[in-house]
Amino acid sequence: MIHYNHIMLEDKERYAFARACGGERGCEYGFANLFLWGRQRVAFLENNVSVFSQFDRKSVYLFPVGCGDRKVAVDAIIHDAAVRDIPCRITGLTHADCEFLLENYPGKFRIHTDRNNFDYIYSIDHLADLPGRKFQRKRNHLNRFHQQYPQNAVEPITDENVAQVRSLVEAWYAQRQEQDPTADFHMEKAAIYKALENFHALDMEGLLLRIQGQPVAMTLGSFLTEQTFDVQFEKALQEFDGAYTRINNAFALYLREKYPQLLWLNREEDMGIEGLRKAKMSYNPAFLCEKFWACLLEDGYDY
Repeated sequence: MIHYNHIMLEDKERYAFARACGGERGCEYGFANLFLWGRQRVAFLENNVSVFSQFDRKSVYLFPVGCGDRKVAVDAIIHDAAVRDIPCRITGLTHADCEFLLENYPGKFRIHTDRNNFDYIYSIDHLADLPGRKFQRKRNHLNRFHQQYPQNAVEPITDENVAQVRSLVEAWYAQRQEQDPTADFHMEKAAIYKALENFHALDMEGLLLRIQGQPVAMTLGSFLTEQTFDVQFEKALQEFDGAYTRINNAFALYLREKYPQLLWLNREEDMGIEGLRKAKMSYNPAFLCEKFWACLLEDGYDY
């Protein structure tokens, strides 16, 4: 059995070393996301890293990454699932990972597309400049916001204003809970509060948007690779129309100026939510980070 442990801040550098060998991957492989979302466990297998998690009330393994022998790591995962007497479900696969499984485990895995968890990847220049006809609506929306709220301003999230950011987030959740009393925001709330408590240690960057001094929107994220930044959280009070457009655009401008090497913003998945998918598509993604999952056929389970 693989001995998985809670992810600790002390694991960040060791994980980063293994992750660097994994190429471009989805947001679930970012260290900050692994640390913030509470049911993740990690094991370092020689020169590979394996993550064991819970997703949609199912036990799952992320496809292992690292500089070591991937077949050894996958063999260990298959054995671990058998010892735990759980279906062997592997998620976060790229096209190359699927080819690896098909080549090394012929006829053993069923592989499916995981469309609801595709990440939306945007050109940072497009979100910063909103160029051309495709972004006309966004430019108009942003201009109306500036006209309606001329005294708006953004500032980086710091120790000095993080308490105000937290109060804004609490107000946002209160609004959403009032609209839908049955909604369950427990895991997301825990993750964002943990992010605000540890944003320095996690090397996170964020902005706070104010209107006449009042906090009305925030955004927060971290690097996935040198050229890709993951926008993990974004909240805006509903009564300020255009605040989401403003904080989105301002963050792209801020990151581009501070980190000239950045090319892409990963704005994560839509989870199959129709409204969220429509909103993400409206920003004209450069491409989608496709993901797949695999189940061991002998288990007799599908995902």
